[in-house]
Amino acid sequence: MSLPHFSTQGELFSTAGLSASLFAQTDRYRLFAKLVYPHLARARAKLEKCYCADNGRVALEPVLLLGVSILQDLDGVPDRQAVEMLRYHAGWNFALNRQLGDEVFHPTSLVNFRRRLLQHEQSALGFASVLEALIEAGLVSRQSRQRLDSTQMFARVARMNRLDCVRESLRLALQELDGVVGVEARPGFWVRLWERYVESQADYRASAEALGRKLGEAGADAWALLEWVRGPEREGWAAGVQVQLLARVFGEQFDVVRGQPTALAQEKEVVEVEGSPTPPPGSEVGTEGEDSPLSAAPLEERPGRGAGASDQPELGFKSVVVPKGKGQLDSDRVQNPHDAEATYAVKGQGAQKKEHIGFKIQVAETANDAVRAPGEPTRNYLTGIVTHAAHESDEVGEAKMEQEQAAMGMAKPPVQYVDGAYVSAEKLAQAQAEGREIIGPAQPAPRKEGRFSVEDFAINVEERQAVCPAGKPSTQCSRLEEQARGKVSYRFEFSTACHECGLRKRCVGEGQRHRTVVVGEHHSVLQARRQEQQTDAFKQRMKQRNAIEGTQSELVRGHGLRRARSRGLAKARLQNYFIGAACNVKRWIRHEAWKLRQAASALAVAAVSGDAAVGAATPVN
Repeated sequence: MSLPHFSTQGELFSTAGLSASLFAQTDRYRLFAKLVYPHLARARAKLEKCYCADNGRVALEPVLLLGVSILQDLDGVPDRQAVEMLRYHAGWNFALNRQLGDEVFHPTSLVNFRRRLLQHEQSALGFASVLEALIEAGLVSRQSRQRLDSTQMFARVARMNRLDCVRESLRLALQELDGVVGVEARPGFWVRLWERYVESQADYRASAEALGRKLGEAGADAWALLEWVRGPEREGWAAGVQVQLLARVFGEQFDVVRGQPTALAQEKEVVEVEGSPTPPPGSEVGTEGEDSPLSAAPLEERPGRGAGASDQPELGFKSVVVPKGKGQLDSDRVQNPHDAEATYAVKGQGAQKKEHIGFKIQVAETANDAVRAPGEPTRNYLTGIVTHAAHESDEVGEAKMEQEQAAMGMAKPPVQYVDGAYVSAEKLAQAQAEGREIIGPAQPAPRKEGRFSVEDFAINVEERQAVCPAGKPSTQCSRLEEQARGKVSYRFEFSTACHECGLRKRCVGEGQRHRTVVVGEHHSVLQARRQEQQTDAFKQRMKQRNAIEGTQSELVRGHGLRRARSRGLAKARLQNYFIGAACNVKRWIRHEAWKLRQAASALAVAAVSGDAAVGAATPVN
């Protein structure tokens, strides 16, 4: 599609010409047209990259679609209602510089516009444009103090148990293959698998033992299908999206035991792979490499399939599929094949424990502690909104936030208010070296009931010396380095000092000869924070962080941040960028309207005062 001619200049009999009579100075749509839309127009150069310059029919104006997308989240309307707002709502037309009587478009145009933004990696364009406008207006500094916190987002899929996930993955793979595999080329077990996973449903009234057997049965069926699909005469069938997804689900949920003796297979209550008397090509399933069920290794080169493979059945060996134990399941495994990027996460403990499937969102906003006038709206604005996998830690999310803000021209905040999930010895030391502050509580050291913890020891890492609660110094210090993680720690031992110590029962565990303490290289920084956070001054500063909870509530309840409207991480990111842009626009407009009302009140007071002064100066006859 080619782009139309674009201009921000209003025409005769346009909504712009009726602004004085239709819209007050403080009207949200008038302020949108004044403050926001001109900055969206600046983004047209980047929007042009999403379209063909001179091919196809003329496209809809992308700046208009960008403005509509922000107004959607500002007013909370879906695509179809947004089109109706353009048809009948004067405020929307005025805000977007549309002419009276302009034709509207089909709602699918908004869908296609969002697809273009995703394809050309312009998801953050709307949010970045609004943020840049706030910076130019002097409302946000590129190096602002900020507060940071995370919240969860539910995916647009149902939560499935392990059996459901495997069965649904099999169904999707079979339906995908049904469209490309002719009837004559289908294997003998095709009809059985089709009846079992496409035409029927699992019996959830069965016992837990029976459901466990069904899980093993589904795993064996999945392995048989994956082995058949990867044959050399079926080249290309294994590349299907759903077949690849099935291979991933199988690798996450099952192990394949090669060369398993039949007797041992019966002892383990595993499922023998039907039609595969010889060992499958690998026990590590679903990984990249020659052991993958979708490996490209020729059939004759796979273990158990080449020369001498014919004697395998005589030895009594079987290939068996073993469901993984709960402790073997990865946190990033597929929870629902309809959205493979939605992962499992747990927030809180005990009664506060909350489980969800979806994504995690990092929200950063400015922390302006200036005293507000009575009735003055907030002067804090979002500086970043990052969506990532739910199972990833807040530290991972913080690193992604730094990358995003850097891409938008924002510097690292000089002061950052966070909760304990973002505070570590390494983070505190890094911030200290950079001349920045991280204001957040450090987690206490692990402590067993009735035992001394690391916090009870006076440790000086720089001097390689530690003093125990009994006042005795350490006898040895060893430096430990984990090259894989790049982490350095120190181990302090109190060998001879513990033999006759009166506090031995509270310090040295049963079965241990003496106490050993291991700390990181930045332990002193961490311990200093643990002591600092007990002071009233620190607690007073931490109140700045609490305001982020209200922001999250505004995003969730006012803009629908909690639930994804589409499937996939990329679409969730796009949704949240528009929500963040709408939130900033709303706050900007509210504050600007408040300033206009204050100015009008001041003028009114001045006028009344002037009339009174004039009256007092007039002589009385």
